[in-house]
Amino acid sequence: MGKEIYSNITGVILSGGESKRMGYEKSLLKIGDKTVIRIIAELMAEIFRKVVVSANEPEKYNFLNLPIIPDTHNNIGPLAGIYSGLVNSTTEKNFFISCDLPMMKEETIRYIINYQTEKKIAVPFFNEQTQYLCGIYSKSIIRNIEDLIGNYRNNTGNNLKKVVGIKNLIEIVGAERIQDATFRFFNDDVFFNMNTPEDYEYVKKKYLI
Repeated sequence: MGKEIYSNITGVILSGGESKRMGYEKSLLKIGDKTVIRIIAELMAEIFRKVVVSANEPEKYNFLNLPIIPDTHNNIGPLAGIYSGLVNSTTEKNFFISCDLPMMKEETIRYIINYQTEKKIAVPFFNEQTQYLCGIYSKSIIRNIEDLIGNYRNNTGNNLKKVVGIKNLIEIVGAERIQDATFRFFNDDVFFNMNTPEDYEYVKKKYLI
C-alpha cells in the first residue's frame, strides 16, 4: 500500500530570497543533474496533491510545470511568500518549505504535518533554532499578517524586520515548536541551511555519499 498523498494540505515552495551570500539564485543551483527547486518539487509531489511555487519571476520556473504565485507585497522578506501562498491557497493547512533546505526528507515533512496540535502554526525546533521556513501555516492567520503589514505602513520609522518578520507573526499568533530530537529524521543535514558557496559544496558532497 502506497504512502498517503494529501489533498487537504497545499505544499508551497518558497523560491524567493536575494541569495547575496551565495552570489547566485539558490533555487536554480544544480545538485547532480537537477536544480535545487526541482529536487524539492519532486519531494513535495510525493506528499501533496497540490504543489505551488512562490516566486516573483515566474518565467524562471516554467520548467517545473507548477502554478507560480508572485508576492503581493514587496520588501517584507519571506513573510511575503507565506502571505501570498495563504491568500491563493484553497486549503486551511499549508506546508511551506524554503529552497534553503535542499536535504529535507519526506519522513521529516510527514512527521511535521501529522503532528497533533491546536496551534495555527507548527514549525520544527532543532539545535536551539526555530525552523520558520519549514512548517505548517494555516490560512486563518491571513488577517494577522495583514495587520503586521498595516503596522509597518503606519510606522515606517520602525525596523522592517522587527515589524513584519516571521518571528513577530509567531509571537502574535503563537506556534507549536516541534522539538522531538529523538527521531532520527530530525538531524543537522535535514535542517542544513544552504546560504554560501561553501554550503553548496557541502550539499553536493552529501548527495554523492
